[in-house]
Amino acid sequence: MNMTQRIGIFGGSFDPVHIGHLLVAQAAREELGLDRLFFVPARQSPFKPERSPTNGTERVRLLRLALAGWTWCEIDEQELRRDGLSFTIETLRDYASRFPGAALFYLVGSDQVAFLHKWREAGELARLAEFAVIPRPGQAEIPLPSPFTGQALRGFPFGVSSSEIRSRVKAGLPIEPLVPPTVAEAIRNYGLYL
Repeated sequence: MNMTQRIGIFGGSFDPVHIGHLLVAQAAREELGLDRLFFVPARQSPFKPERSPTNGTERVRLLRLALAGWTWCEIDEQELRRDGLSFTIETLRDYASRFPGAALFYLVGSDQVAFLHKWREAGELARLAEFAVIPRPGQAEIPLPSPFTGQALRGFPFGVSSSEIRSRVKAGLPIEPLVPPTVAEAIRNYGLYL
């Protein structure tokens, strides 16, 4: 029996976290046999330099609400604590150091697969982790470029984005059931995304 710990790392802005993120987490747990899954909110994506995400404290608060009771999920704030852009290589090196011998799986949106070779130290990224590709509804499967290995998640394709939720809040439209009820309530109570 293989006793290697299987750890998933789910990076993103989570601005805000929504049901699609939770469905991906559940699919990753089931399909990859994960023991633990870490949500890693980015401070600033190098691929979205023009966009300033909501304060990290607020995004973490929403993640905590969304993940309440999900004992196999944790929030890792390391990228929020770093200055400047968030680079996945720094995060994966940290996990490789903290969990020696563990099998690491990095969850990545299918929209990013074609750009993986442009990520900082792509060869090292491919060595440190397998990549689990998150499908987008209606999008054809894109194979991982060499030297990356991994698989596409079958999951529960759900066509919603954080930017769509922010737009709905700004327009005064309901966001239930696109986000967990506790997250919707917190967004209202703290006046986020207006």
